Amino acid sequence: MAMRRDEGVQEELIAVWSEIPRSPGHAFYDKLQKLLREGGFDAFVEDLCKPFYAAKMGAPSLPPGRYFRMHMVGYFEGIDSERGIAWRCADSFSLRDFLRLSNREKAPDHSWLSKTRARLPKEAHEKVFDWVLKLVAERGLVRGEWIGVDGSTMEANAALRTIVRRDNGETYRQMLTRMAKESGIETPSAEDLARLDRKRKGKKLSNDDWTSPIDPDAKIARMKDGTTHLAYKPEHAVDLDTGAIVAAPIHEADEGDVASLPKTLEAAAKNLEKIGLEPTKEEPCELIADKGYHSREGLKELDGGAWKTRIAEPKPAKGYLRWHGDDAARTAVYANRARLKSGVGRKAMRKRGEMVERSFAHVLERGGMRRTWLRGRENVHKRYLIHVAGFNLALLMRAVHGAGTPKEAAAEKNALLFASQTGEAFIFAIVAVINGEIAALVWLIVPERE
Repeated sequence: MAMRRDEGVQEELIAVWSEIPRSPGHAFYDKLQKLLREGGFDAFVEDLCKPFYAAKMGAPSLPPGRYFRMHMVGYFEGIDSERGIAWRCADSFSLRDFLRLSNREKAPDHSWLSKTRARLPKEAHEKVFDWVLKLVAERGLVRGEWIGVDGSTMEANAALRTIVRRDNGETYRQMLTRMAKESGIETPSAEDLARLDRKRKGKKLSNDDWTSPIDPDAKIARMKDGTTHLAYKPEHAVDLDTGAIVAAPIHEADEGDVASLPKTLEAAAKNLEKIGLEPTKEEPCELIADKGYHSREGLKELDGGAWKTRIAEPKPAKGYLRWHGDDAARTAVYANRARLKSGVGRKAMRKRGEMVERSFAHVLERGGMRRTWLRGRENVHKRYLIHVAGFNLALLMRAVHGAGTPKEAAAEKNALLFASQTGEAFIFAIVAVINGEIAALVWLIVPERE
């Protein structure tokens, strides 16, 4: 019998890997693995990263395919830190199979990820992003006809309390202490400093006056939730027909939309050229953006070029516009306004609000990149590119297999509707199918009207 035999039982001396009990695995990662293997992902990244690996030196390094897969896991699982990615991969047999780990290999820890990321240049990460974009384009998920552009903010790994003045290196607390002593408080307490900070006039933090010694690339900015942090500004160029992200540069957080738009368009044009969809003057691409990107100089530069603008126009302060003899600006602004107010332009603006905001929701919120744990704009951009590549892979997985994330694959449900008409009523049957089995059956009988 099996009763009262949980004590005093000798442990197994030898355990064969094939006999160890384990789950059947995750269907999503198995299908994603098949997709990457069919595209030759491992051979591509190994040839790409071979110049940055020593032939014989020290312990074996983290293979490139495993490194990039672990960052993809970070996107699909919504893990923000590399330490969390390492813990998750070590805790799952399905992810071990996805990382192509043998039964005796240890899952890489976060230090391996950090060292590999530091030694691989940003250009290598960009080429991996381009490889995924090409794979998505081959399945018809990139059209390159309508491109929506918008920016967001992501919190940097540095606190505002660490900022110092650029001119003399004085910290914010030291500045408040000096001001308190000048006002007559010899030994100010923390409450005194807080009270002084609340009541003083002209309270403003300018990036021209302050910087962070911990992360100089991070800038003071207002976040989407209204709070103020040291931050970066990711900007997406999204194909509005399919939702694929064709470019995702990261700018300084205090850089305005008008200033960052040319850089984003340059990156988008370069990536579209690699897949044969580069916009030209003869076949321009439609550019859809909100009013933050509207400027006379910007519209003048884009007018008649490879980008046909449909940028929202802010209301003038005095109710009318003055041109002061700048006919080129007037022509560009009026042409943009005419295209924007057309039925196609209004539909495109609604599509931009849906598609571009959705990309930020997936990458920043659900993908765990709203708060970055890395420092340095280039470092952050390396990981961000692989997260965006994961977003594009999710589009492809959704188109091919019907589920774009592991949670969506686990909760995949199908509903079938059958309708029939009798002499006296309409009969509707709704059948819910989960994992190939009928889980619910609902009948609805509607009497026929005379």
